[in-house]
Amino acid sequence: MYLKIYNSLSREQEKFTPITSNSVGLYTCGPTVYNYPHIGNYRAYVFDDILKRYLKYSGYEVKHVMNITDIDDKTIRDSIKEGKSLKEFTEFYTDEFYKDRDSLNIVPADIYTKATDYVKEMLELTEKLIENEYAYTTDDGSAYFSIEKDANYGKLSHFKLSDLKENAKGRMKKDEYEKDSAQDFALWKAWDDADGEVFWNPNEILGRESDLAKGRPGWHIECSAMSMKIFGESFDIHTGGVDNMFPHHENEIAQSECATGKEFVKYWMHNEHLMIDGKKMSKSAGNFYTLRDLIDKGITPLAFRYWLYTGHYRTKVNFTIDTVNGSATALKKLYDVYLELGENIGSVDKEYVYKLQECMDDDLNTPQSIALLWELVKDDSISNEDKKATLLDFDKVFGFGLDKIKQDIIPSEVSILAKEREQARIQKDWTKSDELRDKIIELGYEIKDTDNGTKISKI
Repeated sequence: MYLKIYNSLSREQEKFTPITSNSVGLYTCGPTVYNYPHIGNYRAYVFDDILKRYLKYSGYEVKHVMNITDIDDKTIRDSIKEGKSLKEFTEFYTDEFYKDRDSLNIVPADIYTKATDYVKEMLELTEKLIENEYAYTTDDGSAYFSIEKDANYGKLSHFKLSDLKENAKGRMKKDEYEKDSAQDFALWKAWDDADGEVFWNPNEILGRESDLAKGRPGWHIECSAMSMKIFGESFDIHTGGVDNMFPHHENEIAQSECATGKEFVKYWMHNEHLMIDGKKMSKSAGNFYTLRDLIDKGITPLAFRYWLYTGHYRTKVNFTIDTVNGSATALKKLYDVYLELGENIGSVDKEYVYKLQECMDDDLNTPQSIALLWELVKDDSISNEDKKATLLDFDKVFGFGLDKIKQDIIPSEVSILAKEREQARIQKDWTKSDELRDKIIELGYEIKDTDNGTKISKI
């Protein structure tokens, strides 16, 4: 068996072969820290997490880097609106992102790169592109990448530059723009009034005279400079949402490969959109959800994580409260089953491990993997001890936190009612038994009668 992943660059499923032996360099486009990320953002980060988990499960050594975009149009704009320094403003939302990450049980990246810590590398990459004649400066001291100079421009998003020739003649100073607006994009932006007090002086940072004016980097140059600083000129996997394919990832490839003459990334992996009630998420439409919004609706972050696995990462998924509540019920059942298996941990069932690898080797087929998990749960041919060991092994990939699940401490009042109910059942007083069950439910607990006795758990 071997891992096959869909490479957005070739638009084919390919056998995964790392550049260097058993070591994998993985780079993730992380959050722009100007607000709380929405649940569509977290689809990308959960996808990235299960990819990393499965690579490690498969025996690879993974070095994972995620960027924190703490300088761009939006962070500057909104920090000025709130009357805060860029650092104070972005650090607050960075910390909030880390809290969300932990609540989703996402394994932290090995390195988080903040854009503001790598401005020197961005300036050096910009000057390299100017030297290689793929970029040029303007009268105000800005620098732009000339996409017409790059014969391979468009190879990721698969459009021909000739089809966009008219648009390509202009320059785009904005960090983000639409696909039909392919234009020369900013590598370095000369300071203007909209930037307030946010700027860097190239002469001071580089320790020499530069043709670039005081200002700040463009968004696209950030990821190229940071990833190459950590990994070198080429690395294995770059992930992100499909909305990042153009212009961001396309521009990353262009500026990186034109600077080095080498392939930038071997495998590009993109997750599809998360829709809300069949529509694109929008604040104006009132269907814009953050993780905090889900918690307020009684949906735990791990229930959301479970729900994401029910759809393949390359398929659009439609979020509704009902469907996620269904996943919450399934996850709670999994936790209950896990606790009912007892304290002893046996041996991992190799046949089920093989089946899981078959599913995950097929471009991370999580829907099939979740179905396999329930097949394992229902398999009476496996002892409770071995089943528990195998579930814990599976959870190295799924990340549901089974190893942290503990039996609820049942209040004495509930325990007394449960004993009275058991006595009523022995006496076949079903009316009293039902009344006692209702009282237990009113106290926030549910009671189940199983072959192994009565089980009480918090609702």
